[in-house]
Amino acid sequence: MKPMSTRELEMRHRSLDEEISRLERRGIHMTPAERLQAAELKKLRLQTKDQIYELRKDSVP
Repeated sequence: MKPMSTRELEMRHRSLDEEISRLERRGIHMTPAERLQAAELKKLRLQTKDQIYELRKDSVP
């Protein structure tokens, strides 16, 4: 499996952000399972952001 490009990671980050926003729009009506899912998605989004940062850092001369 090849490493993801910066563009692919940015698209993944945006997708995760949209899914988190969709869940959080439910506000206080979120189920415990939805709260857990949102927390897990936030962790994935942060990991993705870290990967983007590392790729960009490595590409700067």
